[in-house]
Amino acid sequence: MTTVNEPMPADSRIYVAGHRGLAGSALLRRLEAKGYAAPIVRSHAELDLTDQAAVRRFFEDERPEVVFLAAAKVGGILANSTYPAEFIRQNLAIQGNVIHEAWQSGVRRLLFLGSSCIYPRDCPQPIKEEYLLTGPLEASNRPYAVAKIAGIEMCWSYNRQYGTRYLAGMPTNLYGPGDNYDLANSHVLPALIRKMHEARQRHDAEVVIWGTGAARREFLYSDDMADACVHLMALPDAQFGRLLNADSPPLVNIGCGEDLSIRELAELVKRVVDFPGELVFDRSKPDGTPRKLLDVERLAGLGWRAGIALEEGVGRAFADYLATLPDA
Repeated sequence: MTTVNEPMPADSRIYVAGHRGLAGSALLRRLEAKGYAAPIVRSHAELDLTDQAAVRRFFEDERPEVVFLAAAKVGGILANSTYPAEFIRQNLAIQGNVIHEAWQSGVRRLLFLGSSCIYPRDCPQPIKEEYLLTGPLEASNRPYAVAKIAGIEMCWSYNRQYGTRYLAGMPTNLYGPGDNYDLANSHVLPALIRKMHEARQRHDAEVVIWGTGAARREFLYSDDMADACVHLMALPDAQFGRLLNADSPPLVNIGCGEDLSIRELAELVKRVVDFPGELVFDRSKPDGTPRKLLDVERLAGLGWRAGIALEEGVGRAFADYLATLPDA
């Protein structure tokens, strides 16, 4: 086992929970690029993280030293509205089991990944970490947000009671390789990529987009997110420790610090996909939270900033989507 004076050396036993998802797969790529030993991974078929007994056996057998908790049930507005019970039940079970068994087995550092939807719907902008629990949540994804807030609280509680060193990273809207392009439950950016590509293939005159287009969102390429997470987990012990203040949640925003309207995003995707038709906004559909721009000064103060511009990232994401198609 490594010592506490070596935060995350190359031979660390690292477990990435949720390695097949958008965030988890990006973490695997980044750890490999940084020269870390092959992380410990399990598919859902191999390990059901909602099964506490199975999670306990896994931690007893594998004894990871560092955990990246990226496993979660995720989706967009439609999925959250359709399956609210599944969103809260599954996420509470996954994070509760992993965090508790990580403590039981002596994990040295854990990073719990949440989402910017934990913050109040009408939050002052940009959103600082201390704005958590200062107002009502957006109703359309409240069950998911409540579960993620519970995960932050669990990390904080275990740190205070048991002396663990668990950190919560809150990424903004992610996109990139391995994203979910299912129109029924994907997030806005991959949905736009698919809708516009299919409309272009059919020679449609227009693409209909939910909402007014006025809502503003921040987007971060998944590999940038992974780089930020590895950066945080490899911080020297003194710096890492300062993020675990007993008087406030161990929370760090992960974003690029810039946003744009959904209309501007749609125009960008239209340009990248080369869709020649019109964009029509269905105002009968919800916009969701009016604006979500993270304040990323805490992360910047630790020496990290995003490196992949949105248009470049969307181009990469579109290439990834094309590679998933049957005739690719």
